[in-house]
Amino acid sequence: MQKNYLMVTLHIFVRTKQYALIGGNRVKRMVAYYLIFLFIFLFTGCGGNDHSSSFSIGTQQKIEHAVMSNLAKYGGTEPVPGVVVGIWAPGRGTFAKGFGYADLWAKEPMDISKKFRVGSNTKTFVVTVLLQLVDEGKLSLDDKLIKFDLGVNVPNAENITVRQLCNMTSGLFEVYHSPQLDEIDITPYTKFNPRELVAMAVENACTPPCKPQGTYYYSNTNYLLLGLIIEEVTGNRIENEIRDRLLIPLGLINTSFPVNDPRMPEPYSHGYTLDDEDNNWGDETVLLPPSLTWAAGVMISDMEDMKKWVKDYVTGSTNSASTQVDRLTCVDTGRTNLGFGLGIACTGGWFGYTGGIPGYNTAAYYLQSENATIIVFVNSQAETPDPGVANAIVHDITEILFPENIAFY
Repeated sequence: MQKNYLMVTLHIFVRTKQYALIGGNRVKRMVAYYLIFLFIFLFTGCGGNDHSSSFSIGTQQKIEHAVMSNLAKYGGTEPVPGVVVGIWAPGRGTFAKGFGYADLWAKEPMDISKKFRVGSNTKTFVVTVLLQLVDEGKLSLDDKLIKFDLGVNVPNAENITVRQLCNMTSGLFEVYHSPQLDEIDITPYTKFNPRELVAMAVENACTPPCKPQGTYYYSNTNYLLLGLIIEEVTGNRIENEIRDRLLIPLGLINTSFPVNDPRMPEPYSHGYTLDDEDNNWGDETVLLPPSLTWAAGVMISDMEDMKKWVKDYVTGSTNSASTQVDRLTCVDTGRTNLGFGLGIACTGGWFGYTGGIPGYNTAAYYLQSENATIIVFVNSQAETPDPGVANAIVHDITEILFPENIAFY
């Protein structure tokens, strides 16, 4: 793998909006891209598939304009290849549509049945299993890390709590920023052990941008440790715990936790990344080995499953009322309109998560006061500028439909 590549592409995290002025050439290019997408949508039928909407024509057009504008904004020579968007807002309307292409080279239109790598949405499953174990009395959120025999030595383990791992306040270095990874020739079939990844991470001191214990700092190291804790407490592999406790009971038949196979299950959207040299799209559907991201971001799902899942875990139907209060208690991230709970983002009254992994950017959010759900799955990890392409689309949709509950402003 190209040196420093992971530091550029493997960021599995939630980001927030930072507004900036856009130069004239940028605006012209965005307008041009929008006109291209409008032509495709109106005349070729490739703008989307499996389209359904009960919103008024005017509202539907505003949503489509927001989607296409953001695909252009976060694109290069051509817009971001594709996205699926789902909105369920009782009393207001529904919207489900694929835009652009699931396979850019084959010109296969995007449709809402496609599977995506959901990156850090994996963390929502990990935390839910953990909260169930808390409900069962098998551990406490205030247990110290040193209590668990994880097979890896972690500095300050006598002070770091399970809760701090969940809400990103442990002060542990970000594993995917570890310079040691640059020395490894990583292929989709490279095998990693989560213990060796954690050991690699903690060899590095928590220096800026890493923040000290007690202060929010997004580190995937935390969730590798949570995966190990779950395995130590249950005596079972984490993928089996997620399957048996969540996927099967909830009927999430299109959601999976791959262990060895880096390929995508059918039907799926390809994932793309802009080439730095020519500003065109390169296919990165199969890039990372599953063992590298593991409990921090390996899972795969589709829009229909994530629609059900985000409502289930945000409303707390998966665990007790007590542990749900813990989950939804959000710490300050230092960013406007964004808090972070136990494996959950909090923004404008919305709760959910956004995952970013090479080739994919996936956002799933639920607003309890309106029983409303928004799903935005994009086939590119386009996270610059903030808040990233998926969150930018979520922001615009909430601005159109829920002006009192705008996400990522």
